[in-house]
Amino acid sequence: MKVTFLGATGEVTGSCYLVEGDGLRFLVDCGMFQGGRAADAKNRKDFAFVPHDIDFMVLTHAHIDHSGLIPRLCKDGFKGPIYTTEATTELLMIMLRDSANIHEREAERANRKRKNKGHISKPLYEMADAEASLAQVVPKPYDDIFSPHDNVRIRLRDAGHILGSAILEIWLKDGGGERKITFSGDLGQPGRPILRDPCLINETDYLVVESTYGDRLHKSLQPSLDELVEIIKGRMDKGNIIVPAFAVGRTQELIYYLYNLTRQGRVKNLTVFLDSPMAQNVTDLTRRHMELFDKEGRQLAEWYARSGHALTLKFTRTVQESMAINSIRSGAIIMSASGMCTAGRILHHLRHGLARPNNTVLITGYQAQGTLGRRLVDGAKTVKIFGDEIAVKARIVTIGGFSAHADQAAILKWLGGFEVAPRQTFITHGEPEASVALSQEIKSRLGWNTVIPVPGQQVMIEA
Repeated sequence: MKVTFLGATGEVTGSCYLVEGDGLRFLVDCGMFQGGRAADAKNRKDFAFVPHDIDFMVLTHAHIDHSGLIPRLCKDGFKGPIYTTEATTELLMIMLRDSANIHEREAERANRKRKNKGHISKPLYEMADAEASLAQVVPKPYDDIFSPHDNVRIRLRDAGHILGSAILEIWLKDGGGERKITFSGDLGQPGRPILRDPCLINETDYLVVESTYGDRLHKSLQPSLDELVEIIKGRMDKGNIIVPAFAVGRTQELIYYLYNLTRQGRVKNLTVFLDSPMAQNVTDLTRRHMELFDKEGRQLAEWYARSGHALTLKFTRTVQESMAINSIRSGAIIMSASGMCTAGRILHHLRHGLARPNNTVLITGYQAQGTLGRRLVDGAKTVKIFGDEIAVKARIVTIGGFSAHADQAAILKWLGGFEVAPRQTFITHGEPEASVALSQEIKSRLGWNTVIPVPGQQVMIEA
């Protein structure tokens, strides 16, 4: 058996692993690369395998950097089942359709600008491709072992990252022996509201672990909430607070915090615009999956049911409603996707709001290299949005305590759940400095063998 690392190596997007052996080929994830023109070129490159030859796929979770190339994969010939959790299956119905819509609109916009210049932009994939790929998704419950092939057994465990996120335990037979490989997927930060903590795994032969925040510790939650309260009280009467928020996970968590702060009396009379059709749909979906909530999440949901008017949460469904928000000069919290400011309605709000000194742009999540969000965090004085140069006069604030990704300490604590060291631990899904730092910590604290794969690297998984 061998594993080929095809994405999320030296970066945090494009998650994709090919597992092969004994007449078997399957994928773990098929994510989109994100962040600038280089990412678009990677997304359009031929796959490093023949899609038709892939027997099946296992998907860790619905974030686009893990799922976003599935429609293209199916369009190019993959016909097998896509196994994932039940909640992820429902999320994909929202996210892949939204992604296809974005690609279609971006191609239309590019073609309008290039009129009569002889070049036609084509979307990476279209809505029909997304719909066709969704028909191949097969939901599986957490914790049950299933066998998609005679030589494979799989179990999905709760990763605590977003609704439906999974750690994959995979047992592989080859040449009379069996070995186990575990993919962490994206691990959640323990002790956060709404979702349960990541499930601990007690043994594996080989491990693939993420390292998004492998070089740092998150600020603790309470100071982050204090900072959020300070920003709301100090800025709302002067301008608006614009929040680029990931439609899945971060948006729902921020809404939770705002409701909880209202319940505690620390803020009051908030008006929050949730201006992302996808985030609205995901928020509704999250409310329907209370069986996946932790104790605190269920308690707040019960309070909300009794006191739903303590905070004004407005869903802006139409384009006209979205545009109308930009005429509000102060007192609004505007939450919109995408979280890295790469597409979606957030770009329109930044285009209108960045030049206003009284506004605040609140960054609450990871910003990958090459994204507009990263340029704002890095202190850009001007940015280009829809071809226009926009002066950055709004206050840019980053709050680091809300991450849905485990920090270095949380990853090490999760690794401590293994009773015996894996034969080999592969560190992926992190920028180079993060992966190196995590590797060094694992070696020094746990004494494990670690490898940081490079793009396209193949490794043997021996019995």
